[in-house]
Amino acid sequence: MNREITDKIFKWIFRITGLLVIAVLAGIFLMLVYNSIAFFTETSPMDFISGSQWNPSFHQYGILPLVVSTTIVTFGAMLIAIPLGIGTATFLSEYCPPKLKAVLKPAIEMLAAVPSVAIGFLGIVLLGPEIADLTNQSNGLNAINGAILLAIMALPTIITVSEDAINAVPHTYREASLGIGADRWETVRKIVIPAAAPGIIAAVMLGVGRAIGETMTVLMATGNAAAFPKGFFDSVRTITATIAIEMGEVPYNTTHYYALYAIAAVLFFMTLIANLLGEFFVNKFRKFQAM
Repeated sequence: MNREITDKIFKWIFRITGLLVIAVLAGIFLMLVYNSIAFFTETSPMDFISGSQWNPSFHQYGILPLVVSTTIVTFGAMLIAIPLGIGTATFLSEYCPPKLKAVLKPAIEMLAAVPSVAIGFLGIVLLGPEIADLTNQSNGLNAINGAILLAIMALPTIITVSEDAINAVPHTYREASLGIGADRWETVRKIVIPAAAPGIIAAVMLGVGRAIGETMTVLMATGNAAAFPKGFFDSVRTITATIAIEMGEVPYNTTHYYALYAIAAVLFFMTLIANLLGEFFVNKFRKFQAM
């Protein structure tokens, strides 16, 4: 009898915690939508989406340069982090000697504990001057600086989750491949990596979410120019940096105030789309493997 009561209690506890998570997420979404509607009663949605100027002082609320800046920095970070992260995870799982792995893996996990403000500071004092010297610019606070720093911050997540996915591939797959004459590299490239693809894609999507949502690093290291960027060597301002810079100074219940909620809603949907795409490709690979 006591066991049945305990099972029912924990069943309700787990149900309540699950519903609580959904309620919190729904509350955040409704808050963003409610305040965004207040903004769109005063500003045209088309001007907001297609406008190329973000200058609240002159009532210009074009989000396009912020979206492009966020996309450029995130894309650059993933160009660096995805091959490096998957390669490192493969090395740790398939090739790394146990003694070296015992040192490398904790070091990689500790990298995730470094505060973003510290990484941003390193981008200003170390990486920025080097980029400026290489590109003959006045400073190195630009999109490529932010992309490199975001790649460093996304690496622990990508490496850890990818390694778990690779380790989860049954050893019988490797033995069967080696048994028919494939070498170790062919086994890893043609058997292990494709079999671990759903987990690797999930790791990449987590890295993308980490990069899109980062604030302090990009605020410190990208130059914070709200102009439309033309390339990786231009100073940019991401959506998160814009919210962090302006929210503390904006008057309450003004158009500018509601505009920040509107761009936060855009960021919410960007993250949601990235997660949905990741889920789509994960399910696609799982169906392919099941055939």
